[in-house]
Amino acid sequence: MNLDFDPALEQFREDVRSWFAHEYPKDILEKVARGESLTTPDVRRAEMALGAKGWLASAWPKEHGGPGWSIEEQYIFDEELERAGAPTVTPMGVVYVGPVVYTFGSEEQKARWLPGIADGSVGWAQGYSEPEAGSDLASLQFSAVQDGDEYVLNGTKIWTSAANHADWIFLLTRTSQEAKKQLGITFICAELDQPGVTVKPIISIDGKYHLSQVDFVDVRVPVSNRIGEEGKGWTYSQYLLGNERTSYARIGGKRAQLANIRAIASHIPTGGNARLIDERAFAARLSAVEMKVDALEITVLRVLSAVSDGGAPGKEASILKIMATETAQEITELFWVAAAEHGLRKFADSVSPDWTGHNAFAAPGIATYFGTRAQSIYGGTNEIQRNIIAKHVLGL
Repeated sequence: MNLDFDPALEQFREDVRSWFAHEYPKDILEKVARGESLTTPDVRRAEMALGAKGWLASAWPKEHGGPGWSIEEQYIFDEELERAGAPTVTPMGVVYVGPVVYTFGSEEQKARWLPGIADGSVGWAQGYSEPEAGSDLASLQFSAVQDGDEYVLNGTKIWTSAANHADWIFLLTRTSQEAKKQLGITFICAELDQPGVTVKPIISIDGKYHLSQVDFVDVRVPVSNRIGEEGKGWTYSQYLLGNERTSYARIGGKRAQLANIRAIASHIPTGGNARLIDERAFAARLSAVEMKVDALEITVLRVLSAVSDGGAPGKEASILKIMATETAQEITELFWVAAAEHGLRKFADSVSPDWTGHNAFAAPGIATYFGTRAQSIYGGTNEIQRNIIAKHVLGL
């Protein structure tokens, strides 16, 4: 099996790499490297830099404002973005709602929403989960009642990623209690900066604010904000979730983390009585995770090649979601072990003088460890993904 890219693509890789090295905002890269949270102006500036280059909506076809790249070019771009240490593109606009709009939306909706998503000037949040409807998304109760040419929205969305940076939110709403629960769901978009909408921060275990609770009380939006047909929101949401679950792979970022761990481990002095782990065991564990990243990359390429005709990923995307999130957690566990080993040796006074400046990785590494615990929960828990695979992929 030949996994090498066509040599003609290497010039494309060099162009992307050079742009990140010389034109992308350097202060943003430095802030990410320090493990600091980005402000809303930071997020806008980072994404508008990509948008000005025409690279933010990297998977979009040209007719909708994207670069029209091949699957291979998209993959290389994602790899180089992560290699550069740039923040992950907020997926709610370009990965999630944008493709729903250009696939199922009206011409007026495409003209209204796609340009701001593609150039990074407008931020979006995803309103799916509710206090009583997380993995069982079909049981949601957030209501949308039509009143003339408007919908009146009431309810609560929770674990809402990027709401603190967003201008708009796309929502799954309950428009009917009479039909089968999946059939009474409608896909509606709403502005967050309007009366009746309250965004409440949720500080996660890593100490960061990237989740919110969003409450709606008698919020009115025009019917023209509905995507597609009333009651067809479940269909549109499944199309979106296929794109969401393939977006977790982030091969380039995982390889950069592993290289960092290997560099950190190589600076921890050997010998002495202060030790938590066997060095050979740690090396074997590190190599095993590196092989898992290789397997994940092959699986990503297989799924992407299957949708190269422009279709959406199928239920196989659940396989990627499990592999990507569990591998991400294993990588952050290695940061934890390295930090603990360093701390014990420093306490035992067996650390060489040149090591004292190398423990800066510990705080952001441990914060990442805590934050990554959520990956196997959000986007549909990994237990739910295994059920999907069993039923819809294996036919059990």
